[in-house]
Amino acid sequence: MESDKLKNEGLKKAALEYHERGRRGKIEVISSKPCISQLDLSLAYTPGVAQPCLEIQRDPKLARLYTAKGNLVAVVSNGTAVLGLGDIGALAGKPVMEGKGVLFKRFADIDVFDIELDAKDPEDIIKTVKHIAPTFGGINLEDIKAPECFIIEERLKAELDIPVFHDDQHGTAIISGAALLNALMVTGKDIKKIKVVFSGAGAAGIACANFWVTLGVNADNILMTDSKGVLWKGRGDEGKNIYKDKYFRDTKARDLADAMRGADVFCGLSQKGALTKDMVRTMGDQPIVFAMANPDPEITYEDAKEARPDVLMATGRSDYPNQVNNVLGFPFIFRGALDVEAVAINEEMKMAAAMALANLAREEVPESVKRAYDDPNLAFGPEYIIPKPFDQRVLVWSASAVAEAAMKTGVARKMIDLEEYKEQLRGKSDWTREIMRKIFLRARRDLKRIVFPEGTDPKVIWAASEIVRERIAKPVLLGKREEILQIFEDLHHDPDGIEIIEPKTSFRRQVYVNEYYRTQQRKGISLDRASLDMRNYINFGAMMVHMGDADGMVAGVTQSFHEVLQPALKIIGPRKKGGLVAGMYMLLQDHKLYCLADCSVNINPTADELASIVKLAAGELRSLDIDPVIAMLSFSNFGTVLSPESEKVAKAVEIIKETRPDLVIDGPVQGDIALDTEFVKKRFPFSDLTTQPNLLIFPTLDAGNISLRLLRKLGKAHTIGPIMIGMAKPIQILPVGVDVSQIINLTALAAVDAQQLAKREKGEPQVESLLV
Repeated sequence: MESDKLKNEGLKKAALEYHERGRRGKIEVISSKPCISQLDLSLAYTPGVAQPCLEIQRDPKLARLYTAKGNLVAVVSNGTAVLGLGDIGALAGKPVMEGKGVLFKRFADIDVFDIELDAKDPEDIIKTVKHIAPTFGGINLEDIKAPECFIIEERLKAELDIPVFHDDQHGTAIISGAALLNALMVTGKDIKKIKVVFSGAGAAGIACANFWVTLGVNADNILMTDSKGVLWKGRGDEGKNIYKDKYFRDTKARDLADAMRGADVFCGLSQKGALTKDMVRTMGDQPIVFAMANPDPEITYEDAKEARPDVLMATGRSDYPNQVNNVLGFPFIFRGALDVEAVAINEEMKMAAAMALANLAREEVPESVKRAYDDPNLAFGPEYIIPKPFDQRVLVWSASAVAEAAMKTGVARKMIDLEEYKEQLRGKSDWTREIMRKIFLRARRDLKRIVFPEGTDPKVIWAASEIVRERIAKPVLLGKREEILQIFEDLHHDPDGIEIIEPKTSFRRQVYVNEYYRTQQRKGISLDRASLDMRNYINFGAMMVHMGDADGMVAGVTQSFHEVLQPALKIIGPRKKGGLVAGMYMLLQDHKLYCLADCSVNINPTADELASIVKLAAGELRSLDIDPVIAMLSFSNFGTVLSPESEKVAKAVEIIKETRPDLVIDGPVQGDIALDTEFVKKRFPFSDLTTQPNLLIFPTLDAGNISLRLLRKLGKAHTIGPIMIGMAKPIQILPVGVDVSQIINLTALAAVDAQQLAKREKGEPQVESLLV
């Protein structure tokens, strides 16, 4: 219990720090147009801004051409039904609404303003939303309690000419509806004959029941329960809630246990523990249980399977099969609706979204998705009836289906070519969001011992706690035990699962001294010096890796890059004798991934060394299921300026084209030109850069390091790295000013690196090799 308390305290601290650090909260508004010069200012604001204003006054439809309206959604809440927290008020619900905005942006590139209304009267909310509606292309109602949410949505749908969607109702209904269709296909049940029991008669429960009836469930075969038991005629509260009334039944069943006898399907939208194993045992053959209460389901997957091994189970959790997650719905439904300028989200569009998800789940699962979820056997069946949230195909399938339904039913203002639209959607797919998830999942397959020489640093201690909690690796902290444990206590983190080693008193210390002396004695290191060097925790940690007492090392919180790199090169060295070690950063900008190498190690590489860097970096991208498109950067564009510097880059390109014809590469090319694909096609039609490059190779450390730091500071780009590539054993070096999440990310990379090294040493296939 004490351990659980510490873990909860650690999670609380991590969540609060996440929201507090840097710019407060999770969202910001940035300009999509330059505003640098006086001319820019005169166009963005007065006097130039008058022109689009007058055009919109003349023709209101032009607002989508001249403003952000067409890609802007309001997430509106009054905080009366927030997640599992209940009525916490408008302001307290703001972090959730900001989070909703993040999901809209990350999954479908939709911009959001979160609007928290301090109002409980439906009329006040309706009036306010109507007044602000001209700003937006759509309205997403969120966390508003029933029955007010029904009233508000119905009125706004009738009175506004933009999509209005209450996600708590329809999102769950659509996703669970898709799951139901596939569950019935797997079990061979007839949708018209199944007996369904709903636990929970709030907004989500009623909306799911309504939508399932639309899908074909016989309404007479539905029994619904609330906190008072079964909705049965004669209970005494009929007529008090018009939305519940349709589900009152003439039945002898009085509680959930009664209702469950002989049921084919259970749909839970109530609370933890509402469904017992005994109730599941009384269900019909091949029962279907959707236990979707959050964060804890009505019954756990394990308990349901123990009660009925033939059960087909879905929950709202990602750690069980068949996650019914609303993020599979609202981003893509709004994407399709906005792109055809729909005036509403109608039943046909919801049905199209559900059918798209159901059909997609029946398709063969791509290898990239299988690897992302660490499940090589992922295929349609009892444990895969709904697509995974990180399946990039969902955006294309769902948004295009919604757009098509909108056009067919006459609610679209704009007609589009669906095939062209699908190609546009593929371009919007954000491949970056699954990269770290994929790496984390790989790390969990076989937990590796990762040593942290700076074990007394609070950031390292915090990261180590999270690493254990997330099951990413087995952290080993170097330092004085009492000091480290005291910091754990001060930070309210749990030291469970974390090994602490004091180098000064370690029984392995003399072994490391002797081995270090053996390998360095012809390089000016005496035995006394070797003993002295082992007092340095970086050296000690590197020797642990060298001797196999640790699988990898992560360091650099308190030491400079050079102070970690030099011992690592001396003790571990490059993978190949006389080979190269390089550094690569993953840079996330505008929802796209770019990899930059070498920004960390090689000061002025030769043409041959540049070619080696290309091969190392390209291998990393391919290990992440990304086809590298490589631009070799220079101040010259394909020989416009001839100099030793540009000719070096041109020679490296020739080497790669001769030795690795499978790689798409070209250069020398200037950085901005390389990223402007249309300009390259027009000005340099001979170039192989026909798509935007995702791997940028810098000619010198000066160019790479300076560019990276400016990008991070001025461009506000998110980076992962430096990722050390080419080392004989896993060593990751943390950048200056590193935060806890970066430590965790690089630890996961080191852990996966160690897994692949172990495979190579055993002679096993390394089709997924990452970093060594």
